[in-house]
Amino acid sequence: MSEFTPAGMTALRDPGPMLEHTRRQWGGQHDLWVFAYGSLIWRPEFAFDEQRPARVHGWHRALKMWSRINRGTPECPGLVFGMLSGGSCQGAVFRIPRHEAESALVRLWHREMMTGVYDPRWLRCHTPQGPVSALAFTLSRRSPSHTGNLSEADYRRIFSQSCGKFGTTLDYVRQTHEGLLKLGIHDRSLARLLQLAPCSPG
Repeated sequence: MSEFTPAGMTALRDPGPMLEHTRRQWGGQHDLWVFAYGSLIWRPEFAFDEQRPARVHGWHRALKMWSRINRGTPECPGLVFGMLSGGSCQGAVFRIPRHEAESALVRLWHREMMTGVYDPRWLRCHTPQGPVSALAFTLSRRSPSHTGNLSEADYRRIFSQSCGKFGTTLDYVRQTHEGLLKLGIHDRSLARLLQLAPCSPG
């Protein structure tokens, strides 16, 4: 079992070699940039020296990734965001100083790559100060964690029922939406999804 995979969790791919490959691509000679499009926006869990709004072309944020631990259970799966190919995605980039980047990478792997579900990529991110190459965690449509197309009824049910180790799918989506708004980013498709959420009582 990989050091990144806790007991009881099944790894799709061994995340260890993927971390080593990413380390080699980074090289360790400069600061590390990370692109955030979901919970990393509002809960990065690493020290950074700079944050910028950023846009990536060729990828888009999609609430189409099953979560059976963090935001749901095996019996009632929840959802988290993945970045799928096509379109464009607005988010944020964080610059992690070089001397802290190694420990930040390990923490990112424990958080994002415990089951090897994502495909880490270096993407060109456009920021107001110019483009940067940043590490991003993308999702393949061939992954068993990709939901495929979900109906409005599916989203309503998941928003109403799914809750996992870190809380509900609905809270996760709302926090991401609020984090984007704080950056001045208005994700219309995400706002439309939230209209499917059940109304609060009272």
